[in-house]
Amino acid sequence: MPEAPASELTRAIGRYLADLRLQNASPHTLRNYASDLEQFAAYFTPPGQQPPAPAELTVLQIREWLGDLYHRRLSPLSVRRKLAAVRSLFQYLAKQGSVPSNIARLVKTPKAPQRLPAVPTAEQTNDLINAVAEDRLERPFPERDRLIFELLYGCGLRISELVGLDLDDFDYREQWIRVRGKGRKERQIPYGATAAVALEKYLAVRSVKSREKGLFANHLGTRLSDRGARGIVKLYARLVSGDASMHPHSLRHAFATHLLADGADLRAIQELLGHARLATTQKYTQVSLTDLMAVYDRAHPKAKNR
Repeated sequence: MPEAPASELTRAIGRYLADLRLQNASPHTLRNYASDLEQFAAYFTPPGQQPPAPAELTVLQIREWLGDLYHRRLSPLSVRRKLAAVRSLFQYLAKQGSVPSNIARLVKTPKAPQRLPAVPTAEQTNDLINAVAEDRLERPFPERDRLIFELLYGCGLRISELVGLDLDDFDYREQWIRVRGKGRKERQIPYGATAAVALEKYLAVRSVKSREKGLFANHLGTRLSDRGARGIVKLYARLVSGDASMHPHSLRHAFATHLLADGADLRAIQELLGHARLATTQKYTQVSLTDLMAVYDRAHPKAKNR
C-alpha cells in the first residue's frame, strides 16, 4: 500500500527544521524541537486523515492543544518549551508568507516555578576536581577529564560550548578562549593558571585522527560528544563525590555563585556566562542570599527568634 503524502503541516515543520540547521542550531535544540513539533502535528491529525494546514489553525485550537498538555500532567517547563517550539515555527512561517501572522504568540505562556539551582560549595567542587587530577578512578584519559572539569568550573562553560571548542579557539599567551554560545554568539573568556596547566598536560598526550580540530577527543580520536562529556562528569560525581544529582550545569552554577560570593560584579558575571539578559544572571543573587540565611540561622544567637 503506497505511503500517504506528507501533509502541508509536516512539510512546513521539515522546512523550519532545515532552516534551524542552516542557522547552526545545537543538536540538543534540533532534537527537542523536532520531537515537540512532531507531537504537535500528531495532535491535529485525525486517524486516516490529514491535519489542517498551518494557515488554517486558529488560536482556539492551539489553546486546546495546550490544555491537552496540562491534562497529561506535563511540567510547566515542558509546556513552555513545547509552546516555544510552536511559536518559533509560526514565526518562521509568517516570515516566509505561509501564514498571515504568528497566532501562537497570542497564547499565554505558563509561568515556570522559581527554582534555585543546586550549587556545590567551593570546597566540594575543588575536592572533586582534585580527585579527578589525582586519577583516583584510573581512567584511560585522565588529562582530558581533568581539563573538562577545569574549564566547566573555571570558565563557567555550558557543556555544548565545551565540546564545541577547537584548538584555534585558544590564545595560549594571553590565556583567553573564544567560546561559541547560544545562537552561535561568540564571547571571550579568560582561563586561570590551573586550567592552563591542565591544558598543557592534555595537549601533550592528546591523540586524535588527522585533521580533527576539536579540542576534546573520545576513544576513537574524534570530537567528544555532548553526551560523552555529560557521562564523564556524572561518572566522577557519582563515584568520587557520591552525588548522582550533579551534572555539568552544576559546575556552571558553582562558577557564577562562587564569583558572586567573592564580590564579582553581576554584569561581569553576565558577560562571562554569555547571558543575553541580566535577569537570567540575577538568580545567582538569590542562591547567595539563601546561603547567607543558612549561615545566619546556624551561627547567630538571635536566629531562633526569627
